Amino acid sequence: MMLLTGKAVVATFTPPYSWKDEFVEESWLILRRCLIPMIISTIAFGFGAPGLQAANLTQIFGTVDREGAFFVMASIREFAGWINGMVIAGVAGTAICADLGARKVREELDALAVLGLDPVRTIVTPRFLALGIMTPLMNILALAFGVLGGWIATVVVWGETSAGYIATFSSNFTFPDLFGSVLKTTGFGFIIAIACCYKGLNVKGGAQGVGRAVNQAVVIAFAGIWVFNSLFTNILLAAFPETGNLH
Repeated sequence: MMLLTGKAVVATFTPPYSWKDEFVEESWLILRRCLIPMIISTIAFGFGAPGLQAANLTQIFGTVDREGAFFVMASIREFAGWINGMVIAGVAGTAICADLGARKVREELDALAVLGLDPVRTIVTPRFLALGIMTPLMNILALAFGVLGGWIATVVVWGETSAGYIATFSSNFTFPDLFGSVLKTTGFGFIIAIACCYKGLNVKGGAQGVGRAVNQAVVIAFAGIWVFNSLFTNILLAAFPETGNLH
């Protein structure tokens, strides 16, 4: 996987840039397939877990408006980006793995090599870039919809004012929170891309092998996201310790 990553990066910055058209198509495909599931997932999760459940605790102290501050930590730093990564891995990543696996089974990749075309430059690089760029861009929307889910739980269900929710949210929201979330989900996208492309390119066993490769790819992508998220969060909090304090 590391070798494949290196080849994809080299192909990105060296001519010929034959991946550009495929990159646009793959980016549009990711957006079309993942946008609605991502919106539903982030709103529902923000409403249920950190929204209603956290409000059960804050209402004991009469401070439901503190939900806004809590959502900086819950949605901006963690849940929105994590859910966004899970959706993209489960929808776009598996589709990419299945597509490459089917091409491998049909010997299309061997045909490309016979024609003198580099499969990494032609097939892997556009998907690598599309997932690496679209994942953080969709994360911006995931952040907004995750916070919206918390607003619904706080204002609509618990009857708190929008002003209280927004005030505590804005007083705790910082640039490192946003920048860290975007940078982290960029890593998520590249992890998903490499795991799914690698498994798709190395399918064995015909159609059944494609199914096994898709299953393995999504498990590896999920595990990679969790490990990377843990490491990145620790580094971010160490670099910006002020983000660990809620006001």
